[in-house]
Amino acid sequence: MNEQKIELYDGPAGGWGALKSVARSLNEQGIAIKGAKTLLHANQADGFDCPGCAWPDRDHRSTFEFCENGAKAVAAEATARRATPEVVGAKTLKEWAEVSDHELEAMGRLTEPMLYDAETDRYQRTSWDAAFALIAKELQALPDPNQAIFYTSGRTSNEAAFLYQLFVREYGTNNFPDCSNMCHEPSGSGLRPTIGVGKGTVTLHDFEQADCILVFGQNPGTNHPRMLGELRAARKRGARIVSFNPLRERGLERFADPQNKMEMMTLGDSPISSHYFQLKVGGDFALLKGMCKVVVERGVLDDAFIAEHTTGFDAFIAELREQPWEPLVEASGLTREQIEQAADIYASSERVIACWGMGITQHRHSVATIQMIVNLLLLRGNLGREGAGACPVRGHSNVQGDRTMGIYEKPAPAFLDKLGEVFGFEPPREHGYDTVGAIQAMLDGKGKVFIAMGGNFAAATPDTAATWRALRQCELTVHVTTKFNRSHVVHGRQALVLPVLGRTEIDVQATGPQGVTVEDSMSMVHLSSGMNAPASEHLISEPMLVARMAAATLPNSRTPWLALAGDYATIRDKIEAVLPDFAGFNEKIKQPGGFRLRNTASERVWVNPAGKAVFSTHAMPTDLAVERVAERQRDVRVFTLTTVRSHDQYNTTIYGNDDRYRGVYGHRRVVFIHADDLKDLGMKSGDWVDITSLYIAESGNDVQQRRAERFMLVEYDIPRGCLASYFPETNPLVPLESFSITARTPTSKSIPVTLSRHG
Repeated sequence: MNEQKIELYDGPAGGWGALKSVARSLNEQGIAIKGAKTLLHANQADGFDCPGCAWPDRDHRSTFEFCENGAKAVAAEATARRATPEVVGAKTLKEWAEVSDHELEAMGRLTEPMLYDAETDRYQRTSWDAAFALIAKELQALPDPNQAIFYTSGRTSNEAAFLYQLFVREYGTNNFPDCSNMCHEPSGSGLRPTIGVGKGTVTLHDFEQADCILVFGQNPGTNHPRMLGELRAARKRGARIVSFNPLRERGLERFADPQNKMEMMTLGDSPISSHYFQLKVGGDFALLKGMCKVVVERGVLDDAFIAEHTTGFDAFIAELREQPWEPLVEASGLTREQIEQAADIYASSERVIACWGMGITQHRHSVATIQMIVNLLLLRGNLGREGAGACPVRGHSNVQGDRTMGIYEKPAPAFLDKLGEVFGFEPPREHGYDTVGAIQAMLDGKGKVFIAMGGNFAAATPDTAATWRALRQCELTVHVTTKFNRSHVVHGRQALVLPVLGRTEIDVQATGPQGVTVEDSMSMVHLSSGMNAPASEHLISEPMLVARMAAATLPNSRTPWLALAGDYATIRDKIEAVLPDFAGFNEKIKQPGGFRLRNTASERVWVNPAGKAVFSTHAMPTDLAVERVAERQRDVRVFTLTTVRSHDQYNTTIYGNDDRYRGVYGHRRVVFIHADDLKDLGMKSGDWVDITSLYIAESGNDVQQRRAERFMLVEYDIPRGCLASYFPETNPLVPLESFSITARTPTSKSIPVTLSRHG
């Protein structure tokens, strides 16, 4: 275990610290030489797409195109360590339950399919045929297909995702909870009705042309490090980078580009943000409404664009003019002067991009906040033109592609019509469960079989105690994976762990070596081909796994499952037949960098009922959870807790226990808090506390309490009344019933909590 300490880090993001961290990761995984060679194929024209984040690739022919956390993801996949059935079976699951998330995944790559044995409380080796026979038996035995739940991780390829949704719909359900439900669902829910597409509208070319880039609720230094290169280049050419974030984050302040020889030799760095506004946790809606109010009052509008391309403008500005300033200032945590300054920067810029991350999406009023971002862009015509637009920055490398392929619990009727026509069956029309709905269904006994295509459901989801109870009530849990994780310890009465090829590995099927495709955050679709030998001779690919599962479960299906999985080009032919935007799919992916899917909003074509971009009118929220709880708990200090990642983490994958940029080493159970709040509590940095979350359901008056114990207080530059701590350690504090309006995304970024001394 690393030395435990809290020590100020005053270096830049990136730089030598990032290179040292990459070298350390490769050495720890026992692949110093192999890992370096593997990384040089990441995001290259003839290489593999990074299994980390969904940020686009600048140049598929560059010397190297990876970041620190992407390198850690590659190192973890290409590791020399092997988690054989003997290694996993050396402990009971009761014993594995006491092991940290980091230690579970550090065992290395899984090598063979495993079946849970209840008598010994251990996983044991099984065969692929036996595994698929068990899955088929349990699925066929269900009286209603809707009693099966099919989860999807964002790392699943387009080809595997398309086969997966086809299999599940032929089976008879739309139960497709996925990781989008827990992160960027509000982005799609907010964008689709207003601009006609649920995706961002910009490309990397737009970042080269923008005069101003607004960054809301995002920490690219840890979550999307390659984005820093674009922000750095924009700042160097004079664009203003305006960051809105409660915490001071090093990646939004300074960056040293590891590819810049001069910066590396001179230990130099480049500033990122030209302006940094530290608003309250959850203060973005008020800030954005205030910015819109200033822009309207200043009269700096694109009147021609508004007249030709929008609707709802009059109602929007009428409500905006009635909005008093005091609630905006109070809710945002900024002064009126700061809000006006931010608005003036926006108004004086010709081409503006607005970026946002999960700091925006995981709140109760996240959809309204995203629509307020759209309002701000519409006021000055910053949609559908070069150097401007909306940019939701997504997480997993193919989370956007999976949704494009049909991984959605509420599929469009036109998509189902075409799917049924191409494959000769009648798809189910009833909407399925999202993630929150799936957990509740399992708790209620309505979900009997849970199958996860990747991910770490038990660690990623809210309300950990409830989620674990739900999984344990299942008749069968099945996890498709590359490494052992928490979800494999939290299992149903029967459980399978099925290991597959990773993104970095050579995939050979009946017709020869195969490549898969992925879609990044900016709708670019490109080919990914592995270059390492498989970690085990027993591994199969995700498309083949889905095909064999489908063939076993649906013996009367007319779909040629095994033939499709034997040649991924035939899967892409079927994708093209179902999805018009993929015309010429197999030819288009032959070009370096792939191709971009059509984005109608970037063409100023508004495919929504209004036929125009819509100004959305939203009043200031009056039902904030923190305020309701504080009103009831007058005798204690109620804080707003936001969950964050450490720098040694990607989603629920923990690479280590350090958070270099925040100065935390060897710790994960920490709470970041303002110095004055520490004094008010009569505590100091280094004290240990328990965190209690408080929740009042809309339908009742009782205050629900959830508790997470033993966290160290760490003084940090964060607004008063706000706290931050890492997930998944704080996921137990997020109520299952607390989610965003419309999108139903857990409110992990705005949890009312109290602190008490531990012990």
